[in-house]
Amino acid sequence: MVRLFKEPLVHFLLLGAAIFVWFGLARDPAITPPQDEIVVTRGRVKRLGALFEKTWQRPPTPAERKGLIEEHIREEVYYREALAVGLDRDDTIVRRRMRQKLEFLTQDIADLVEPTEDDLRAYLEVNPDAFRREPTFTFRHVYLDSDRRESVEEDARALLAQLRAKGGGTDTASVGDSLLMIEPAFKDAPQRDVQRALGGDFAAELLELPTGEWTGPITSGFGLHLVFLESRTEGRLACLDEVRDAVAREWSAAKRREMREGVYRELRKKYTITVEKD
Repeated sequence: MVRLFKEPLVHFLLLGAAIFVWFGLARDPAITPPQDEIVVTRGRVKRLGALFEKTWQRPPTPAERKGLIEEHIREEVYYREALAVGLDRDDTIVRRRMRQKLEFLTQDIADLVEPTEDDLRAYLEVNPDAFRREPTFTFRHVYLDSDRRESVEEDARALLAQLRAKGGGTDTASVGDSLLMIEPAFKDAPQRDVQRALGGDFAAELLELPTGEWTGPITSGFGLHLVFLESRTEGRLACLDEVRDAVAREWSAAKRREMREGVYRELRKKYTITVEKD
């Protein structure tokens, strides 16, 4: 029995039941004050004072407390009168806000449920690609600007031969053309960073290049590049310990969506819905 109450599904069923109980109490005329009576409870007065103190970093004076109460009463009077004349009907903003408040209530309750280790492991197994470890690259490159050179491809072949003759330890600081905002060397750079800097085609080429030698030319959106790929880490599926926090966030988001939809489906059953055809 104890283990049963630790199951997440049971948590969601209980929380869902709590929401429906809350809805039922909110609509129970036995506990709803008459519409011509406004009761400012002690709890409401305390909340008004606490909100004031949070805003102004001090408690309200007696006069300010009285003003807060009067403002609350004014707001309640106008709110009830607005409802009485139907100002809330067919108002897109009001309808959307009320829907959001109900959804936020569901979300707040769903957030109380913490995933177990089995929950996280199962979620990762079902969604492995969402947490895949992408390839990384360590490489140097020499840029040749096709707009500045009349025969850029010939220059690239000649420079490639020189670089190969000198080996991988060649100092490339004074070789090739300058390329602003792009570093001449990348260390353990994820594929997405290379794509962002030099384009998807360039990053795709790195997946096929041999390591430990100068190769090229490779084309980017800027021009041609000669590349010395020092190392490459292949992409792979992540283990839970590497991506635990990310998996927990996504699991919680999925459960919030699941619970929100579940609550909506149950509420929808209460209504007979007719969609008139043209």
